[in-house]
Parts: sequence; structure tokens; C-alpha cells
Amino acid sequence: MIKAIIFDCFGVLAEDGWTPFKRKHILHDPKLVEEVARLGALTDRGILSYDETVGAIAKLLNVSVAELREAVDRKVPHEDMFELILNELKPHYKIGLLSNANYDVINELFAAEQAALFDAHVLSFETKLLKPDRAMFELMAKRLKVEMNECLFVDDQAKHCHAARTYGMEAFHFIDYDDFLEKLPRRLSGMQPSSR
Repeated sequence: MIKAIIFDCFGVLAEDGWTPFKRKHILHDPKLVEEVARLGALTDRGILSYDETVGAIAKLLNVSVAELREAVDRKVPHEDMFELILNELKPHYKIGLLSNANYDVINELFAAEQAALFDAHVLSFETKLLKPDRAMFELMAKRLKVEMNECLFVDDQAKHCHAARTYGMEAFHFIDYDDFLEKLPRRLSGMQPSSR
């Protein structure tokens, strides 16, 4: 019986700021999507420098270079994931955060209401452990007060999912939000949720 769902941070609960920026400023217009993709391809081929591309995209979108750079360079909480946790998962499962974060993401990245969703966390900068170290996974289960086989671990790195499975956890390789939303119910069917 699954009693806890444990999330990785970067790539799962946090995304590049570019992703929500793109949703807000670009994806609504197919011509903008095409032009930004063209500029990206020119950069990939070495025809445009990174700075030239940032300048061209900023001009195209009528935003400052500073605003665009901030969006590209920072990590932001994945709002849809936190909504899913709040509304669908937290009522039935303990929620953990297990990350190779090198800073205090709980207080520096997540809003207070997002941080409050975690029943426990294990972060590398505090523990001096790194995934896929077994001790990190064991500490997470201990802090959540569950057994390893009562956990579902969600990570965007296949090697970390493989490690979790070898330690007795269920694991979900996170590709993107839509894939997660589609496949999670099937993964949890038959895995009876606890009443917490």
C-alpha cells in the first residue's frame, strides 16, 4: 500500500523560468513560436551568439533583455504540480521532497503554502548525501515514518528511479506534467492510498 509520494525538486517540482515565460508570452501565437524556434536553431548552429539571440527575442516580444534573462536563468515552482499535490494527492498521501539541491529550496524557492505541503524533506546541502545514495532514500522514508515499499518516488532522472526501485520503492520517471497527469492514476490504481 502506497502511503507516501516523494518528489524530486528540479525538473519535477521546479522548472526553468523560461517555461512559464514562454507559456505567457509566446505559445499563444504560432508565428512567435516559429520565430523563437528559428532564432534558437541559429544559436545552436553558432550563427547567432547567445547574447544576440536573447536580444532578438526580447525585441520580438517587446520585453527588456533583463526581464528575459531573469526568466531564462532562474528556477520557479511548477504551479500545476503543486495544484495537483494540494488537491489530489495531499488528502491521501504523505508528501516528501528528496533532492540534490545545493541550497534551501524549501524557503528560497517555494512559497510558504507550497512548502507547507511537504510532510518531510531530505536535501543534499543539509545531509551531505547525494542521490542515488541509498542512505538518502532511507532517511526520507524514516522522516515520513513509512517503509521503503510504501513510497512512490517521482524523479526526472531515470537512474534515480532505477536506484529507488532497487531499494524497494515504487518509482515514476517524470517526463513532463501532461505525461504525469495521464499516467499517475494508472500507476496508483491498485496501490491503495493510505488514510494518512
